[in-house]
Amino acid sequence: MNDNRRFAAAAGFAFAAAWIGFNLGYALLCVIGALVFYAAASVLEGDIDLGELQDRLAPDRESYPSTPARPPRRARVQ
Repeated sequence: MNDNRRFAAAAGFAFAAAWIGFNLGYALLCVIGALVFYAAASVLEGDIDLGELQDRLAPDRESYPSTPARPPRRARVQ
């Protein structure tokens, strides 16, 4: 747990240093790039299963009818 705190502190320091040295936009791009590469490495190592993730995020198809329901017919008024 100590290692995670030290890593978080170092990452926070690096972010603040990039923010001061460059600007906020470049610092945010660095964070986004790090997140993308972290996610890609997690997928490649098998920590994240894309099929399971897709199943969790997709709506439940069984709860929707396959064809839209037609409105009931009105009785003819004569």
